[in-house]
Amino acid sequence: MAERGLPVARGDTGAAVSDVQSRLRLLGHAADGDPGGEFGAATEAAVRAFQTSRGLRSDGICGPQTWNALVEAGFRLGDRMLYHRHPMLRGDDVATLQRRLSALGFDTGRVDGIFGPHTAAALEDFQRNAGLIVDGTCGRDTLDALTKLGSRPDTSPVLADVREREALRGSPRTLLARRVAVGEQGGLAALADAVGKALGRQGATVVVLHDPDESTQAVNANDAKAELYVGLVLAEESGVTTSYFRHLATGAASSAGERLAHEVQAAAVDVLGEGDRGIHGMSLPILRETRMPAVVCELGPPSSVVLRSGELAQAVTAAVGRWVADPCD
Repeated sequence: MAERGLPVARGDTGAAVSDVQSRLRLLGHAADGDPGGEFGAATEAAVRAFQTSRGLRSDGICGPQTWNALVEAGFRLGDRMLYHRHPMLRGDDVATLQRRLSALGFDTGRVDGIFGPHTAAALEDFQRNAGLIVDGTCGRDTLDALTKLGSRPDTSPVLADVREREALRGSPRTLLARRVAVGEQGGLAALADAVGKALGRQGATVVVLHDPDESTQAVNANDAKAELYVGLVLAEESGVTTSYFRHLATGAASSAGERLAHEVQAAAVDVLGEGDRGIHGMSLPILRETRMPAVVCELGPPSSVVLRSGELAQAVTAAVGRWVADPCD
């Protein structure tokens, strides 16, 4: 399906809807109550269930993020050759490869389902150790060697998380000269700027990102070599929810990001006095594509957020300060 055909939502009909329904069915989310090619209530419910299972925002609409996730979820390790290229290969097969290599002690970086340079280097190290041709490509011979070793990717620790925790244990315990990225996707420019200024007064080096595209924000945060990222999203509904990176297909997660999420969530709920809608491990692009502990805090309703923006800025800054002082369990 061409991206120009997206989004696909309730009330739509045609081949694009049939394609979405077919992919959902293969992944265990059948929309049996709707005729083929008709996006009705059953298809919307199936899309919501799929989105929840993949750590995406559950809106029942198949936009670019959901479509990409549908495509990625359809790949199993061995379905295709895996190697480093541009644009980078993405899929559950890549995540499985990363998990298996990590379980064997080969550091792929974050288990995110994106075949980048760290994954290529880890694969080459594995091939070298296994006596295979070192070409950075996961083909039949490499897959056979991985299978024979019988790794347990479901229970083994992910090296990227271990490395992240060790690096944080050795990091300064203050905000002085720490590099922080603060981002917002629209509607919270004033709050993001206020958080940035408050962190700057504590000695942090801050980059404030105003962009509706999460992937663009991730690139900018990575380029700035930020040590943590705090995203702010305006929600229409009342309450606060904060998310951190977790790849639901493999269970790989950022434990440091989860700890930061707890600090930010508690601070925002205390200020707004609205419903605590919980902390969730998700695979939103900004969480998946950044290379540092990252959280996204969604706050609402807009009237309360605007009214208490000054207090929120101070509370978020204090939360980041507490995390910096003790970033790991």
